[in-house]
Amino acid sequence: MAIADDHDEYAKLVRGMNPPRVVIDNDASDDATVIRVDSVNSHGTLLAVVQVIADLNLVIRKAYFSSDGNWFMDVFNVTDRDGRKILDKPTISYIQTTLEAEDCYYPEVRNTVGIVPSEEYTSIELTGTDRPGLLSEVCAVLAGMQCAVRSAELWTHNTRVAAVVQVTDAATKPSGGGAIEDDARIADISRRLGNLLRGQSGVRAAEAAASLTHKERRLHQMMFEDRDYGAAGRPDPRTEVSVTHCAERGYTVVVVRCRDRPKLLFDTVCTITDMGYVVHHGTVSTEHGNGAYQEYYIRHVDGHPVSSDAERRRVVECLEAAVERRTADGLELEVRTDDRAGLLSDITRIFRENGLTIRRAEISSEGGEAVDTFYLSDPQGHPMEPKTIETIRAQIGEATLRVKNNPFVDDGGSSSDVAAGSTAFLFGNLFKFYRPFQSFGLIKLY
Repeated sequence: MAIADDHDEYAKLVRGMNPPRVVIDNDASDDATVIRVDSVNSHGTLLAVVQVIADLNLVIRKAYFSSDGNWFMDVFNVTDRDGRKILDKPTISYIQTTLEAEDCYYPEVRNTVGIVPSEEYTSIELTGTDRPGLLSEVCAVLAGMQCAVRSAELWTHNTRVAAVVQVTDAATKPSGGGAIEDDARIADISRRLGNLLRGQSGVRAAEAAASLTHKERRLHQMMFEDRDYGAAGRPDPRTEVSVTHCAERGYTVVVVRCRDRPKLLFDTVCTITDMGYVVHHGTVSTEHGNGAYQEYYIRHVDGHPVSSDAERRRVVECLEAAVERRTADGLELEVRTDDRAGLLSDITRIFRENGLTIRRAEISSEGGEAVDTFYLSDPQGHPMEPKTIETIRAQIGEATLRVKNNPFVDDGGSSSDVAAGSTAFLFGNLFKFYRPFQSFGLIKLY
């Protein structure tokens, strides 16, 4: 124990003498903002930086990173979603302040300030096998138990599903929210969700540390633990992952080629990090035709490269899954309206009654406004007819709906708004693959 304490004190001394240095430069590149970060290297440093950029919905056009001993240096060329430089002063200040803060890289520092997320909300984790309408049924149970959904995110991949749902207590704290504190009520929620899952699930309390984990990273971890990768999967032919040995340097070289999309670097680095590997060097760039190229030189945390064919296959399969979990080849529909009790239950019920399958969902509620984004397809992945959209619009009522890249309107591929009473539409592509739902396999509350 004394040795461990000595190591901790030495690590703190090194960090104190070498705080992170961040430079944000809008002159170094003609078409992107350049972010340079130098810091003491530790396992997860690269992921921490990429996570900050991804959470701001910035697009990484090009990047390279390298670690020399205990020092880490990385450079990112970033833009906003419209391809413009980052000129907004509050955003630049936030990036600078966050990346220079010690708790960005060392979460144990942040955890000592006494902020306990479970006092603000109760988190529910669900993983298992998908079936149509299951999210609607889960939302109905939560609404019936007077649980207000504060935020939620759901991913599906290879017949599996993972969801993190944060709820507040609408029964005893209808105005201020807060976590559900009654143990008996939590047990009742677990029992009802267990009944909903037809007895094919395990119900247990999650560790409190899970609530401190970044939500999207937690979804990757949950799907990894649920083994959504491997032989059961059907990787997109446009996704290519190779893993080779670099004998002269003692590294394993990982190359990923796939369609480019937002947060791609976060997804791959997150998976590499959580599998216990360290990225020592790497480069990321975009390719012609909306392609992405990523090259990593990695070793295991124990300093050894990938050593067997089985381990190599596992790295390939897990990175293929990481790329595809967030792929949104579907109709992207955003619902923006005043929040109210049971809203999410009503919206998901309308989708279910119209034969739509939710492939991915991002739910948020703040300041009395609900902003919910759904990626939808029919169960067979066939193109959705315009009349289905009109039916949904009429049933949802006084809300703003937004769908991107209308396949039924020839506008040259650009986004457009089509006024329809109080509703605006932008239509999008449809999911191409059918992943039938059967059941959730795990429920966690914490």
